[in-house]
Amino acid sequence: MHVSYEIEADVSLQERLRFAGLRPTRQRIALASLIFSKGDRHLSAEELHEEAQGANVPVSLATVYNTLHQFTQSGMLRILAVEGAKTYFDTNVSDHHHFFVEGANEVIDIPDGSAMVGHLPPVPEGMEIVNVDIVIRLRKKRG
Repeated sequence: MHVSYEIEADVSLQERLRFAGLRPTRQRIALASLIFSKGDRHLSAEELHEEAQGANVPVSLATVYNTLHQFTQSGMLRILAVEGAKTYFDTNVSDHHHFFVEGANEVIDIPDGSAMVGHLPPVPEGMEIVNVDIVIRLRKKRG
């Protein structure tokens, strides 16, 4: 039964990749399986690369970055820049906001409707707002 589940999961991942306009290569299927098999979560390219190595998926870090960006461009993932060069990828692509726990490098979803955005500045002519991201930075209380 375990084998048939894996085959079914691979088939649905292949369909998901095709629906997103991506060719379901062996590496994309393997990385998609690692990314989406654990429900909604946030992960960096480095974290996914470590998971891939641990699962004996032979991919370079560059391939992981490229695949994550392809998944983002196709709408399968959402990108979240929280700290300078640190970028996370979110499997929950719905509109929502985040807490970022400094020091722990942890990203936590803020429940829907808990953070409201209001009074945005006028948008320059010829432009439109695509998305508004709120990242609230947290740290452990001192003392």
